[in-house]
Amino acid sequence: MSADRKITRRHFAGAAALLALAGKARAQGFAGLEEKANGFAAVVPGRAFAFPADHGPHPEFRIEWWYVTANLTDGAGNAYGAQWTLFRQALRPGATLKGWATQQAWMGHAAVTRADTHRSHEAFGRGGVGQAGAEAIPFQAFIDAWQLRALDGFDAATVAPLELSASAADFSYALKLNANRPLVLQGDGGFSKKSEREQASYYYSQPFFNVTGKLAIDDKPLDVTGLAWMDREWSSQPLASDQSGWDWFALHLDGGSKLMLYRMRQADSRHYASGKLISPEGRQTPLGNDAITMTPKATTEIAGRKIPTAWHVAIDSLNLTIDCAPLNPKSWMGTSFAYWEGPISFAGSHRGVGYLELTGY
Repeated sequence: MSADRKITRRHFAGAAALLALAGKARAQGFAGLEEKANGFAAVVPGRAFAFPADHGPHPEFRIEWWYVTANLTDGAGNAYGAQWTLFRQALRPGATLKGWATQQAWMGHAAVTRADTHRSHEAFGRGGVGQAGAEAIPFQAFIDAWQLRALDGFDAATVAPLELSASAADFSYALKLNANRPLVLQGDGGFSKKSEREQASYYYSQPFFNVTGKLAIDDKPLDVTGLAWMDREWSSQPLASDQSGWDWFALHLDGGSKLMLYRMRQADSRHYASGKLISPEGRQTPLGNDAITMTPKATTEIAGRKIPTAWHVAIDSLNLTIDCAPLNPKSWMGTSFAYWEGPISFAGSHRGVGYLELTGY
């Protein structure tokens, strides 16, 4: 498998901060993220999370991201999607150096999706010189003018309210995110396994955001409302050498429940799945590997690859059987490290909207 097929949405190459190093990053595939993370901090069970501190960066770990996806509609009922991502990568272990000497590299991805178009853009920055970074107090994550930042009245327990903004030549958005439910620790108290071996991350989400704001495509602004989901994850060795990528769902069920699912694809086809159902009141039901069935039903040819953009999902313990369809099957993130990500809708035993991410194809 070529190195560019191995790059995932959440695992970008160590040299991503500088385009001049992109060739080296591709040659390394995942920048060695499936290898032993000597010198970096390890992900272990039983960590006590602390907020607002954990909203900020964790430079002792090799990789980290702040990730927001939003399902939006305009006044006429037309559907849109918006994505905002900031990745931090430590190029080498050790105490963070100052200024241009810092080993902290940053990459941002932003996208908007409509049924007939998908627009994406990426940005690169070096930490330590004001180009990109994140802070816990007051909370902000940014790269150039793209921002995810706390507004007045910010509550660390709900990670809200927030302002989310990004712009490129052919699209922009400025959204306000609010929530009245606490964030959710994924996996086992925030310890999220990625295989039956030692691969894992620290992972929490805020799946209960309500959204208002503006979105523009080709300088045509629209008022939009909807639902958003934020993921926060950090790790030093999140993948095994025989894992090619993953398939990830963030689902807003009609009625207010939320469902997160992922499947780590392994060379022996014994894929590793995990997930969690969160009730409208915040009750959590963990879902193990044997509980989840995720079956591709149709593919889309994009950039010379066949991407499984339609899925059947079944979880017998929840009496859940759904079929998922993309808003735009061409939601290809044609960035330096390419992947598929876009808004979806689903129907069957449950209905709703969400986001699907497909990496490593």
